[in-house]
Amino acid sequence: MLQGFARLSAVYGGTYMLSKPECKVEFDMEGKACGVTSEGETAKCKKVVCDPSYLTNKVRKIGKVARAIAIMSHPIPNTNESHSVQIILPQKQLGRNSDMYVFCCSYTHNVAPKGKFIAFVSAEAESDNIQSELKPGIDLLGPVDELFFDMYDRYEPVNEPSLDNCFISTSYDATTHFETTVTDVLNMYTMITGKTIDLSVDLSAASAAEEEY
Repeated sequence: MLQGFARLSAVYGGTYMLSKPECKVEFDMEGKACGVTSEGETAKCKKVVCDPSYLTNKVRKIGKVARAIAIMSHPIPNTNESHSVQIILPQKQLGRNSDMYVFCCSYTHNVAPKGKFIAFVSAEAESDNIQSELKPGIDLLGPVDELFFDMYDRYEPVNEPSLDNCFISTSYDATTHFETTVTDVLNMYTMITGKTIDLSVDLSAASAAEEEY
């Protein structure tokens, strides 16, 4: 993706800065974003699109996500030996205020060494005991080779993009099917361009073009 962006920038005259440390968004006298500085170099721009970590003074905390990553030598039990699995545990079934998500992929997706499976268990954190909170999802995995836990804060933007030209995404939530992420991206696209995308129409057109080809 980054390489594709760099090539498009070269073709259309854009400026790109990849893997730069300590990036700082620059603002003009009117408070509008006008560039990004890193290692003494500033890339000029008219708009900044970023995640909450780049503009911490323009976001607010809205919760926490608890996540477990498991490395296994087998698929999730009782899933018909599937190498790709998506499970949603309803909040009422668990006695929680939000659902829990379990996702598994494997070496067939080129994300792990041959014979290995990677599973994720995630939920909106409702306590500080991450291991206990994620136990219902972890119990579905069967024996695991290695298990890692993580908890991180979630943020959403509170700025007005029309005033500062800053378009900030919302932090990843606990879902593992990317629906909320896609919705966030589509909303940001509309804010930035003033246009909307109808995925049903675009996908139909792409499918028709592929069949014609």
